[in-house]
Amino acid sequence: MARHRVIVYPPTKAGGRRVRVEACILGTAYSLHDLSVFLCRAGIKGLAEVDATAEDPIDDARELIGWRGGGPGVWEA
Repeated sequence: MARHRVIVYPPTKAGGRRVRVEACILGTAYSLHDLSVFLCRAGIKGLAEVDATAEDPIDDARELIGWRGGGPGVWEA
């Protein structure tokens, strides 16, 4: 199993998903747009929102991001 650099945790009861890059928690994302902003701020550039959900993702998004408790379409518990 590959070690993902980015972990998107399961949705919380209040909504949104905690995002971690390596050992740093970036915050809670409520959408793919939020996730894209967090990744850009963390220095991970060139990853568009659509890349995280593509069947054949650009920039190895599926290898970069580990989704816990649901994929990129799940943002509410």
